[in-house]
Amino acid sequence: MNNYECITCIVNHGYTDLVMESAKKAGATGGTVLSARGTGNKEISEFFGVKVTPEKDIVLILVPKAIRDKVLTSVNEGAGMTTKGMGIAFSMPVSDVVGISGPETTSEEHKD
Repeated sequence: MNNYECITCIVNHGYTDLVMESAKKAGATGGTVLSARGTGNKEISEFFGVKVTPEKDIVLILVPKAIRDKVLTSVNEGAGMTTKGMGIAFSMPVSDVVGISGPETTSEEHKD
């Protein structure tokens, strides 16, 4: 059974602390930061009056499925589009997890 979700947050460069502080308040224990470059439609960014910065950071946060909604809500409040981070977040199911410890990672088929 799938017990984990990967929450992906894309924020303006330099605002990963906003993401992680918010995620930890909701029960996440850590994340991985990747550097990225965004692309956008210039006409849309000018139309909405939003400055699109190409430098982005991506934060990947693996969480138990049970707290996914709480973490997504918290990240949106702390680093979402209405903040300096101007972030978006989404989750994807994770089919298998190795390398972390905790009750959710132990299943009968993986025991020695």
